[in-house]
Amino acid sequence: MKIKTANFERASPSLAELPAPGAPEVAFIGRSNVGKSSLLNRLVNRKALARTSGTPGKTRELNFYRINDAFYFVDLPGFGYARVSKKERAAWQRTIGGYIATRESLRLILHLVDGRHDPTPLDLEIMALIRESTAVYAVLMTKSDKLSGNQRAKNVAAVVKAGKGMGLEVPVILTSAKDGRGKEEALKLIGLHVR
Repeated sequence: MKIKTANFERASPSLAELPAPGAPEVAFIGRSNVGKSSLLNRLVNRKALARTSGTPGKTRELNFYRINDAFYFVDLPGFGYARVSKKERAAWQRTIGGYIATRESLRLILHLVDGRHDPTPLDLEIMALIRESTAVYAVLMTKSDKLSGNQRAKNVAAVVKAGKGMGLEVPVILTSAKDGRGKEEALKLIGLHVR
């Protein structure tokens, strides 16, 4: 699949403010600072479509990007660390959980996991949330350019094992926003589920 156009359409701070369901949606979810916005920018060949920051928790709303005038990428707020109150963080997590569990037009959930580490408790929390969805699920392992071949294999196995422990079959695509690895494989998977 080729991405020809990508435009920011809207930010929705709550479930009540989501656009009406319609075109297929691909959600990007992960803990704060895992590299969601950077990888999303790499997938659409744009440097700054999704805002990136060295400060965790930059994405605070569900950001909808219209792709090829046919479907949406939805950048979800990062799970976990962010300099906000516990109350605000809990509200984000309720919104994310509600979106994942109930969104009719959600076709694919791409869970970004930092390839340098085993799945964290927050990653396991995300996997538990994803079990509530009827959408297809896959893991994009970020920052894989920083790993040796042995580390990559070990960390992929850890993600697959964690998924099985949750009753999930977990396809894993090794990615890097820096060198573009995994981009074509990720776009092929996306293309299968937005047609």
